[in-house]
Amino acid sequence: MTAAVSLDRSEENRAEQLEQLRRKMAMMSGKGAGSAAAARRGAMPSNAALPDSESLLPLPDSLADLLPTSLPKGSVAVLSGARSLLLGMVAAVTAAGGHAAIVGQPDLGLLAAVEMGADLSRLAVIPDPGVDPVEVAAVLMDGLDLVVLGLGGRKVPPTRARAVTARARQKGCTLLVTGGDWPGASARLEAKVSGYEVMGAGGGTPIPGCGRISRVRLAARAGGRFVGPVRTVGG
Repeated sequence: MTAAVSLDRSEENRAEQLEQLRRKMAMMSGKGAGSAAAARRGAMPSNAALPDSESLLPLPDSLADLLPTSLPKGSVAVLSGARSLLLGMVAAVTAAGGHAAIVGQPDLGLLAAVEMGADLSRLAVIPDPGVDPVEVAAVLMDGLDLVVLGLGGRKVPPTRARAVTARARQKGCTLLVTGGDWPGASARLEAKVSGYEVMGAGGGTPIPGCGRISRVRLAARAGGRFVGPVRTVGG
């Protein structure tokens, strides 16, 4: 079952709410999804290369042609445009056995993520994180593989962005930011819907009002320090 966490400031003070959130996330991810990986990292020689399953974030097929390699765990990326790409990333991470959280996106539907293969038992949803969603996202990094942060148009000062970015790197948790900018993000992804595939509408041209959308085609572009020059796929 998806863990839906409410942060009601009228019931508890902020420190108690965040501590409660830490406990719930630890329970959901088996006392930290990253704890086992961290233990393995500690047991390996310092010069040993981590396997891709521990150093790279699983990605949906829609990004396979866009990125030269997967996003490193612990990196920060900004995503704008179609939400299908965001949901695809959540689906890829949870389907691969990782844990994810979505913060500050109350109108985000999860049915599409399920149809993409998402495991909702590995997903926490905090639709209303209060006045400081960045703080909530930082708390969630302790034990999760992916945190999706909806800024809702808020601006993040560079000094705070650097502190949270450092925490993401330390915890090995990838932060995906939507609804705003993030100073110093290592990758910037943009997606737009370029078409649909419809099932059950008969042969030939789809008839409006008939059938159902089975797949959304995306046109995407990426840039930033991680991906190098801007790359574009689809259209």
